[in-house]
Amino acid sequence: MWDPVIGLEIHVQLNTKSKIFSPASTDFGSDQNTQACAIDLGMPGVLPVLNEEAVKMAIKFGLAIGANISDNSIFARKNYFYPDLPKGYQISQYEIPIVEGGSINIIIDGQTKTINITRAHLEEDAGKSIHDLYPNETAIDLNRAGTPLIEIVSEPEMKSAAEAVQYLKNIHSLVRYLGISDGNMQEGSFRCDANISLMKKGSEVLGTRAEIKNINSFKFVENAINHEIQRQSDILDNGDNVKQETRLYDPSKDETRSMRSKEEANDYRYFPDPDLLPVSITSKLIEDIKSNMPELPSTKKDRFKAQYKLNDYDIDILTNNRELSEYFEKTIEGTDLNAKTTANWIITEVLALANKKNIGVSEYPVSYKNLKNLLSNVQSEVISSKQAKDVFERMWNNGEDAQYIIENEGMKQISDTDELNKIVDNIIKNNYKSVEEYQNGKDKLLGFFVGQVMKETKGKGNPKLINEILKVKLKK
Repeated sequence: MWDPVIGLEIHVQLNTKSKIFSPASTDFGSDQNTQACAIDLGMPGVLPVLNEEAVKMAIKFGLAIGANISDNSIFARKNYFYPDLPKGYQISQYEIPIVEGGSINIIIDGQTKTINITRAHLEEDAGKSIHDLYPNETAIDLNRAGTPLIEIVSEPEMKSAAEAVQYLKNIHSLVRYLGISDGNMQEGSFRCDANISLMKKGSEVLGTRAEIKNINSFKFVENAINHEIQRQSDILDNGDNVKQETRLYDPSKDETRSMRSKEEANDYRYFPDPDLLPVSITSKLIEDIKSNMPELPSTKKDRFKAQYKLNDYDIDILTNNRELSEYFEKTIEGTDLNAKTTANWIITEVLALANKKNIGVSEYPVSYKNLKNLLSNVQSEVISSKQAKDVFERMWNNGEDAQYIIENEGMKQISDTDELNKIVDNIIKNNYKSVEEYQNGKDKLLGFFVGQVMKETKGKGNPKLINEILKVKLKK
């Protein structure tokens, strides 16, 4: 009876060393209220100065989504009163944002869908209200005040929580590829507001929307949207009207709750900031930035499919993170390593331990060079895949070199056919009854013979070669 209509406003913290209008540091984790200077606090007599790097990062994002870059962009004051907004207004962009238009493609159930982007504008972040530090009191930390953000506003074109989450993930991957944000959701570097409404099936009239503020994980976005769709559906089914309001998502209760009535643009009394000049962006600057753009996720996915013949699942995982895709390519570079085998190792072994330890690619204790060495030993059958997993665990835990472990522990496989033939002949001679059973159709006994040879070689026999020799010698 009801069709959801969803739009996202994504707030991306830019990777600048200083704030958007002041020289104060943007480092995360400092003591409360130690990184807010007089400009961030709006003290009398101070003037904001625009951070050029923030502008370049916004342009880079605009180019990546195929948007129009405004040659003249202006900043405005967005007026509202909240304890963590020290100036009583937020410097943002309203009438002429730096980025207009553009789009992102998502894949849902094997189908490609284009989500159009309305705008992406620069703005400063507010501080942070902390409600659980003192009983019955709210503490204010202004370290984030003035931190540079781009706010990415989509068209209301998503029809499900799954579409919204995929769009969010694609934006997250893109800003990290571009190097304009670390995308750390736990630290607040990447968060979103979700606008949700319902309209009657077959209708083109949008329903009343509710906005869910500051959701900071993909799972919470999915849960919050699904909960809000159900909440609005129940209201409409009962013949009541949905209120236009701002709501918060409570993950502990898996519900949204009302925060305040939803403001319209005129409630914020936007007007051009008199302390900031219009931003003039030249075509030369845009061309310079364009010429230094990295390979984007969508392009890399197509290349991985053509160059490495990987399946969509492997490609999605490897290309979701720019550093991980580079780790894969550096591992395989200059070798004849099988791409699928290398991808499997990185996804099932490397990522498994990295996720367990919650570390990024730059922190991996096993370098791509060391992994390359290990996999080369497997491919050339110096060690078996099973042995390689033991070696890899030692490499990860102790930082040891693959070659050192293999040689020091005497792990090289026995691939000498003369030696293996002698061992196989002896085992066949001592197990004549099992040989007869195998030759009479009990094929599963091949595993028994392989096990006996592996036991005799103390696990060092080349399993592939042992299987080949046994199959020849066990024939009638």
